[in-house]
Amino acid sequence: MFYQPLLLPLLVQVALTFAVWVLLYVTRLGEMGRKDIDPQRLTDPSATRALLTESAGPADNFRNLFEMPVLFYLAVVVSLVLLIQDSLLVQLAWAFVVLRVVHSFIQCTYNRVIHRFIAHAASSLMLALMWVRIGMFVFY
Repeated sequence: MFYQPLLLPLLVQVALTFAVWVLLYVTRLGEMGRKDIDPQRLTDPSATRALLTESAGPADNFRNLFEMPVLFYLAVVVSLVLLIQDSLLVQLAWAFVVLRVVHSFIQCTYNRVIHRFIAHAASSLMLALMWVRIGMFVFY
C-alpha cells in the first residue's frame, strides 16, 4: 500500500463537509416541520433566509466549506502530483483542517463572530503557508 500522509487530513476535511451537510438537512427539515413551511415557498433565496433562521448557521457553514477549502484540496492534489510532501506541509494541512472543524463547530452552534473570525483567519493563514511551502519546493 502506498501511504500518503496528506490524504488523511484531506479525508477529514471531506468528512467535515459531509457532516455539515447532514446537520444542515436535519436542522433545516426540522425547522420546516416545526414552522409548517411549504418547501415551494423557499424557491427564492431571500425567502429562505427570512423563513429559516434557525438553520442559517449550518447553511452558511456548508456554503463556506466550498470557499477556502477548495484551495486546500488543490494544494493537496498539487503536492501529491508533484511528490512534494514533508512533515511541515502535513502539519500545516492538519492545522488547517482542525481549525476548519473549530470554525464549523462555532458557526453551527453558538456562532460568536469573533471566535469564528479567529478560527477562519488562522485556518486561512495555515492554507497560505501551505502554498508558500509548495512554492518553496517548486521554485527552490
